Amino acid sequence: MELNMLGLLLLLVPAIFFDPVNGYKNGKVTESCRSMKPGHGHPSQPFPSPYTVTVDKSKFSTGDQIKVTLSGSSTFKGFLIQARDTADLSGDAIGSFTLVDHSVSQLLNCGEIKGSAVSHTSKSGKLKVEVVWNVPSNAPPAVQFFATVLQHYDTYWVKMPGPIISMGNSTPIPTQAITTVEPTTESPALRKPFSSKDCGSTKSCLRDPIGCDPETDPKCYFLSFTSDEHSVLFELSGPTEGYVSFALSHDKWMGNDDVYLCVRTDDYVNINPAYVTGRTHPTLDSQDTLTNMAWRLSDGVIQCMFRREIRVPADQDRFNLDKSYYIFLADGKAEHGMVHKHHRQPLISSEKKYITSSTENLNGSRSPFIIKVHGKIVYLHFPSFHELAGALMLVAWMTTVSIGVIVARFLKPLWPESTLFGQKIWFQVHRTLMSSTVLLTCIAFILPFVYRGGWSKHAGAHPFLGCTVMALAVLQLVMAIFRPHPNTPRRLIFNWTHWGTGTISRIIAVAAVFLGMDLPALDLPDPWDTILLSGFVTWHILTELLLELHNLFIIRKGL
Repeated sequence: MELNMLGLLLLLVPAIFFDPVNGYKNGKVTESCRSMKPGHGHPSQPFPSPYTVTVDKSKFSTGDQIKVTLSGSSTFKGFLIQARDTADLSGDAIGSFTLVDHSVSQLLNCGEIKGSAVSHTSKSGKLKVEVVWNVPSNAPPAVQFFATVLQHYDTYWVKMPGPIISMGNSTPIPTQAITTVEPTTESPALRKPFSSKDCGSTKSCLRDPIGCDPETDPKCYFLSFTSDEHSVLFELSGPTEGYVSFALSHDKWMGNDDVYLCVRTDDYVNINPAYVTGRTHPTLDSQDTLTNMAWRLSDGVIQCMFRREIRVPADQDRFNLDKSYYIFLADGKAEHGMVHKHHRQPLISSEKKYITSSTENLNGSRSPFIIKVHGKIVYLHFPSFHELAGALMLVAWMTTVSIGVIVARFLKPLWPESTLFGQKIWFQVHRTLMSSTVLLTCIAFILPFVYRGGWSKHAGAHPFLGCTVMALAVLQLVMAIFRPHPNTPRRLIFNWTHWGTGTISRIIAVAAVFLGMDLPALDLPDPWDTILLSGFVTWHILTELLLELHNLFIIRKGL
């Protein structure tokens, strides 16, 4: 029965090994009400749009309802529709809308008028959207409809002009040929890769691995900055097909940070400043604060360079560079210019750094020390091999508890009558190992709460399983302290309860370890972490299986 319970490890762990996909609700774009421009950091498309805006009436009176249709020859993901006074096309939206299909569209409040704009509810593909515009009592003589349509994150048309409708018998106003095409800032390509030769002498550098050179090492993550009297020159490089970025932060947590992104779009790199509020998607800002931009793509490595003024009073999201910050270095995937969450923990400088102070080689880590102690498999890089070292949770639930179980179940015959401090030797060894397991588990349980300052909402099922293991471990200890005498009737109940609770806690603990290995804060190398731990668990199961078979063989022989 014990082997059957242990065998559940091979079924339970893969079953809970899921990768949740988090969706982001779209369409809450009230910040774009006036400009109707998405904050994606890309210019509006210069070529004609495949989408049109049509209405079912050319004349209107107060209280009328006008059906407005946005459609095209290809699907679109996002949109924003407004009506504006032809005498003030840059003013606020006028009138209000009524939805036809609540599943694809939603009302927005632009200005002081409720429902004065309509946007999408999701990024699902659409071919046509219909809404109804309600003519206000103070409607101007003529109104023009506008739409911004987003095909992909980096492909959109801003403030496309639609039809003009006029009130009553007023003279028709000809359709205005209005186009909103933003100038594209073309950044030159870098002629050669960055070098770390001047790190520590003329420029400060943050690198991963430590001491790497982006000129010769394609796996080198690299950030350097050099300051003069008025500005700072940044160089950023990393092996990625999506984006590489760095952020300036007041602490070691993502949120309220000054971010700079180099995002690959086909064979071009778009360089943008951005700002992050909490653990959300970065909001891209204008490139106006950046100069001397240049980039390079080669063999899967993105490199970009730009200069920024030390102080940018006009932009509150740009931090002053004459102050100290923690520096984050991250990379990840990008699709149509849209960046996705970094797939691994960012490299974070060990200390705050004054950007304009004296140059130095900075140290950083992708995994906080306190989390390593909690339960990390650390790979120490040597020229030809990796050395595996363990930490608290791994030691507790992969070593002490397993040896303790083996001693109690299979090694009693080795010391049938021998005692140590008044108790049989096997029991003293078992009790010491199990007490160590509880102690290590308690310490490891506390560390993540100290690190996070509370409960983590982004760790999936791992913390829930960890809390369950902690509760079961304490329960085992309490049951062992108040265990009945071996000759009492209740001893059989204790034995089965003790065994069942221990087996369940071992299974859940192993599952928690597997899930914990995927957390970004540990920065473990996929897929070797899973392979090594799977081999370790399999070895334990096979060991207990062989010992169980050996016991059966001894019993049958009558020895």
